[in-house]
Amino acid sequence: MDVAGEWTGRLEDRVQGWRIYFSLKKENEALQKRVNELQNQLAQNFQSPDTSAGVQQSDTLKADSIVQYRKYLYREATVVNNSVHLPNNFITLHRGRLQQINPGMVVVGPSGAIGVVLDVSDNFSTVMSILHRQSRVSAKLKKTGEMGRIEWDGADPRLLQMKDIPKGVKVQAGDTVLTSAYSDFPADIMIGTIQKIIPEKSTNNLLLHIRPVTDFSKIQHVFVIENLQKTEQEELENRNQKLK
Repeated sequence: MDVAGEWTGRLEDRVQGWRIYFSLKKENEALQKRVNELQNQLAQNFQSPDTSAGVQQSDTLKADSIVQYRKYLYREATVVNNSVHLPNNFITLHRGRLQQINPGMVVVGPSGAIGVVLDVSDNFSTVMSILHRQSRVSAKLKKTGEMGRIEWDGADPRLLQMKDIPKGVKVQAGDTVLTSAYSDFPADIMIGTIQKIIPEKSTNNLLLHIRPVTDFSKIQHVFVIENLQKTEQEELENRNQKLK
């Protein structure tokens, strides 16, 4: 029996295995970057104002003489820490202030909504997960357009709650729940699907149990979304508040 030959063969097999592993890892990273590029080109990231007169933006798309101005910019980030089973869960990203990440930006994954950036350092940022008892996300039912809010009760990470949906609204298990236009998230980002419908005894509303589309225990890569028009909107709204 050629022991040396057998050992060499096994070694070559293991080396080949590692080559395949690193090759797939590089392909996955390249694919993630490509997804990020394509994500930024989606039509919903651009928004047409009522009139284009007097407005100048460097990042525009023009089609049929209608100028659209970029509203959302996606930046990919890697998850380096994540909690799921605490009452208040956070996610840490390896991207921070030096990489143009700021508090208030929202975070989504390949499947749907994840959370909001809470704090940043030069190269890291912490995200308040939707699995946080202080998290509030404006949401809507895809089928009817009825709006409510998404919360988490701190118990099961596989269940969210949707509140403020009137009892007269027709809903059923399996219906899709999306972010609304009133959310910090871009509208129509997937949140989850209705699992259970509970009429509240003390109100005229329904309590909906939502199965999140994202498996929060397996998050590895995310997108941080910057709303490029947020400051303009907030400044206008703050001026209106001062007039009251």
